[in-house]
Amino acid sequence: MFPFKTILCPTDFSEPSREALKIAEKLARHFSAKLHLLHVITPVPLAVPTTGALAIDFPSYQKKMEKSARDSLRTLVEEVFGGKADVEANVVLGEAADEIVRASEEKRADLVLLATHGYTGWRHLVFGSVAEKVIRLSKKPVLTIREPAASESRDAEPSG
Repeated sequence: MFPFKTILCPTDFSEPSREALKIAEKLARHFSAKLHLLHVITPVPLAVPTTGALAIDFPSYQKKMEKSARDSLRTLVEEVFGGKADVEANVVLGEAADEIVRASEEKRADLVLLATHGYTGWRHLVFGSVAEKVIRLSKKPVLTIREPAASESRDAEPSG
């Protein structure tokens, strides 16, 4: 487990997950660890008509979502790593927390490093917390990274 040989870093392409990715990259470089990036696409609910005037071609829509996610992941890897790191990136379909835990076992991750949006109140009730569920379900160590507060980011910028 320590030193880390394999780090799993899920991403939803949000700013907090970009921050987590930067930290994962530094840890992976420090420990010469393999870094696995993961993006989970939540399945589209089949509660809408698949025939008639309001029909939606779910298989086609799902394939477009997967392609878009793969393209975004490829771009993210290029931006953050510039092709200079041992990184594997995957897109999977399922419920985010369950797929993250499954991937951590499958990849034999020594650490799961993921962002938390820090929702509280009604937002937490509505959106839930993937990070919270991963922490509960994972047998692996989980490190959560929270996006810096607006006041923290302003403090880091020169005034003027």
